[in-house]
Amino acid sequence: MQDKILTCRECGTEFTFTVGEQEFYAQKGYTNEPGRCPNCRAMRKTASGGAPRRAGGGGGDREMFPATCAECGCETKVPFRPTQGKPVYCSDCYRKVSMR
Repeated sequence: MQDKILTCRECGTEFTFTVGEQEFYAQKGYTNEPGRCPNCRAMRKTASGGAPRRAGGGGGDREMFPATCAECGCETKVPFRPTQGKPVYCSDCYRKVSMR
């Protein structure tokens, strides 16, 4: 691997995609190279209020619903309306259950 020179699709300036950044992207499973230079990425993040963009657009805060974890019994909040008869897990228990 070696540093790559990329062109920002926002402002047209060239920027370096370092070996360290490439390794980070590979570790995270990202398959696309960055399309914006660090300055444009920072401005875009600031313009969106620092919130990461989600597929499907939109934005804003998600509505959260109260629930009781089916594994440990603690009170938690989830980003969907729980359905009676289906288990809901807190984030810690969900990680454990999904690894089984």
